Amino acid sequence: MESPPPQTRRTERAYDGRIVKVDVDTIRAPDGSTLELEIVRHPGASAVVAIVDDPEADDPTVLLIRQFRHAADGVIWEVPAGVLDPGETPEACARRELTEETGATADHFEHLSTVFTTPGFTDERIHLFLATDVTPGEPQHAHDEFIQVEARPLSKVLEMIRDAEIVDAKSIVALLFAAGYRLNR
Repeated sequence: MESPPPQTRRTERAYDGRIVKVDVDTIRAPDGSTLELEIVRHPGASAVVAIVDDPEADDPTVLLIRQFRHAADGVIWEVPAGVLDPGETPEACARRELTEETGATADHFEHLSTVFTTPGFTDERIHLFLATDVTPGEPQHAHDEFIQVEARPLSKVLEMIRDAEIVDAKSIVALLFAAGYRLNR
């Protein structure tokens, strides 16, 4: 028999930032005990695997970005991604972020999956998309974004994952999902 789901008894806001908020929730756990849990509240995000040539090609080309991330102590490889604006749909966010970060636009977006980033302490969900029929353009980076755009063959991208050159979780999940379930079918 399954235990009843936890019930929140009280929430106290500990921090209210530009992107995240931190709550301390007092909950009734499935076993009936009471727990205090710190939860990072996040509006959600979208990430895009953009294929710049024929997605049916033997080795399609993927747009990657190299972006400075203070929390990662330097520059890391990622797929284009960003936070949902209030009222924005995940697909609209994916389209906007692809254009802002790479300059590219795409005619077709396919939802791949939605994943929790770290469900042990945050409610953040990232919606993963595959973009095809991509047209290059000029990026529109925000003042706090330091991004280089590079196109790489999927085979090289998969090697970069294997060799731990790509360490960003959302990017790894999106790229492996696209490679395993959507490309070269």
